[in-house]
Amino acid sequence: MVKTMYKYHLADVKWKEMYFIDIFDNIYIAKSTDQNKLKVGNVPFIGRSSINNGLQGEYFVEKEKINKGNSLTISMVGEPKCFYQKYSFTCSQNILVLQNNEFINITNSKFLIPIIDNYLKAKGYGYGYPVGKERVLRNKLLLPVDENNQINWHFMEEYIKERENKQRNDLKEYYKSRLLDLVINPDVLNDVEWKEIFIEEVAEIYSGKDIYERERTIGNTPYITATANNNGIGYFVGNENKTMESECISVNRNGSVGYAFYHCYEALYGNDTRKLKPFIKNKYTALFITHAITSQKDKYGYGYKMGTGRLKRQKIMLPVSDGEVNYKYMENFIKNIEQKQIKNILKYLDEYIYIYNV
Repeated sequence: MVKTMYKYHLADVKWKEMYFIDIFDNIYIAKSTDQNKLKVGNVPFIGRSSINNGLQGEYFVEKEKINKGNSLTISMVGEPKCFYQKYSFTCSQNILVLQNNEFINITNSKFLIPIIDNYLKAKGYGYGYPVGKERVLRNKLLLPVDENNQINWHFMEEYIKERENKQRNDLKEYYKSRLLDLVINPDVLNDVEWKEIFIEEVAEIYSGKDIYERERTIGNTPYITATANNNGIGYFVGNENKTMESECISVNRNGSVGYAFYHCYEALYGNDTRKLKPFIKNKYTALFITHAITSQKDKYGYGYKMGTGRLKRQKIMLPVSDGEVNYKYMENFIKNIEQKQIKNILKYLDEYIYIYNV
């Protein structure tokens, strides 16, 4: 593993409270655009969302409603969250824009954003207590400063660069190690026979159990619901029940019917999903089966419920050898895909680290 000695440390720099107006030379509430009246285009639409960098689509908008990139945005209502916007963008209602074209960039913004998020949380902004422009202008952030008590933008940028560089090197070493682990027998990837197999022939199928909103407690356990996003994870909870298990496949029986996801980690499963326990405990074969199930999703309409009985008799196409499921082929097929992706990642990291350090 590459060892990196840090040059920049938080304890080695002077800190001072600075007013927002001393950090940003332009603070304003963006002109709003009604998303429902827009046509799909190429201008990022930043809404009142606390995820996906606030992005809620791309549209064509009038020039006067486009904000310059290299800005920070904060949702003023709902759950306030600060994001960096690299490109020009438009907004929904109640988006506060913070700009400093001379000093802020994509790197030092990563230092600023957690500080701003902590400020928003400490002030208690949220539902019922919106972020207000005038409130922000009256407040301060604790930032590193230089010997002249000026904001130390250089420190912030170098601090982030050091840690990002170490993360990339660590990631590179990890993927090198993974590549060595992916031993593939090329003979297994030759032409193979395929056959329709009932799902119940490769996995046991169990019902999930709902954890209603009023029952959920805050925690770190993934709670799997009938969503097509986030690997099926709807919430993270502190609850426990008999559905808790790892190395399982979830299949949506309601909502986004037919989507399947593999969970190598311990998770809880809601009643709008079915939990499949593969007879062969192997991550690679489970991923293959997961994809085979999802590939059937288009035959089901929204609102169609796939119960346990239907799921058992659902057929999927799998490789076979002498009439039996060819698990070795499935394992090597997925390993081969992972191997190719890792090589692409290593190539990217080599190029990025070279450019970053020039």
